[in-house]
Amino acid sequence: MGKSPSQFEETIQHQFDRLCKLALKGEKIDYIRHMEYLRKNEVMLSELSQKELDQLATHDEYDLESYKFQVLNYDIEVKDALIAEALTSLTKRKRDVILLSYFMGMSDAEIARKMKLVRSTVNEHRKRSLEILKDVMEEKADESEM
Repeated sequence: MGKSPSQFEETIQHQFDRLCKLALKGEKIDYIRHMEYLRKNEVMLSELSQKELDQLATHDEYDLESYKFQVLNYDIEVKDALIAEALTSLTKRKRDVILLSYFMGMSDAEIARKMKLVRSTVNEHRKRSLEILKDVMEEKADESEM
């Protein structure tokens, strides 16, 4: 004997319910796997350290925003317009001493060796250059305030 129409409909309903439950169970497993993957492989930006954030950042730099000076075999870039302008007011030798000292981090002895000068001369050039730079920059700053 066959099933009555109501039993047949009930069987179909049960099969459909079972299929829906299996589909939802599969979706649940996929969702849990996905969330586990995200937990292991992704980090929120708010949880990154400043060092890690800095590695992600990029800064555009344009030649128009910097000034280049050639000293011996070095290309030295100065990004501050006021400093660059003040440096141009120095003699070449004094400017070279300042650039090598403060932008290349060289000691007076190293500069003296490379420029074939006496160390005390380098020291005097550096001291006098700083005084001149200070005066020029103060003058330029006063002009810009007017």
